[in-house]
Amino acid sequence: MARSELIYGVHAVRALIERSPDAVLELWVLAGAHNPAHAPILAAAAGHDIRPQPAPRATLDRLSGGGRHQGVVARCRPREVQQAVELPPLLEGDLRDALFLVLDGVEDPHNLGACLRVADAAGVRAVIRPQHRGTGLTAAAAKVASGAAETVPLIAVNNLARALAQMKEAGVWLIGAAAEAEKTLYDVDLTGPIAWVMGGEGEGLRRLTRELCDALARIPMTGTVASLNVSVSTGICLFETRRQRLKRGM
Repeated sequence: MARSELIYGVHAVRALIERSPDAVLELWVLAGAHNPAHAPILAAAAGHDIRPQPAPRATLDRLSGGGRHQGVVARCRPREVQQAVELPPLLEGDLRDALFLVLDGVEDPHNLGACLRVADAAGVRAVIRPQHRGTGLTAAAAKVASGAAETVPLIAVNNLARALAQMKEAGVWLIGAAAEAEKTLYDVDLTGPIAWVMGGEGEGLRRLTRELCDALARIPMTGTVASLNVSVSTGICLFETRRQRLKRGM
């Protein structure tokens, strides 16, 4: 387990400082820059006694591994340890409008970040992923998440099948997104406690994951494209859920 990790990008670094200031170990800002987007970051850092270090662009490029750092990089404690959240407490209490997202083996950090961002926008209670399959919360994922990595719990579970069983026992309805499903997402009632289960790039849902789902639904495709990026599919499914709930006054 890494003792620290690097986060870059204006939104990701600002959210980190504002929500998890104790996790920040070092902060670098582009020397001589007068970027208005840096002002909230510097103000937040000052409020938490975090001293930014001026650094040349070449240093920031190296720290970010060539990523689009926007003139700001932070070193912090690993967030999957610092933000450790257990699944059972999230399954307690009133689950009538609960919405979860399960990612079964998403391997691209950019896709994970985009899924976190849309999960935050849709009001998802938590995102669940297998501990040993797919990508974790890398700097690239945090950058794409644009702050959502600090607001949406990302739960890495050792046994995804067991986690899905726990959700079902709590009354959460598991809907698997599958291109071959008979029903479309518009045919499924999404107004109860729901967990959308999305497969990884290429392979999609694994057999056991698919079998544990209570229902399968597909996004109707009318063009020539055979499939959509997992983060795009996630956004469509989550916001169809939101649409149905708003229509019913939930």
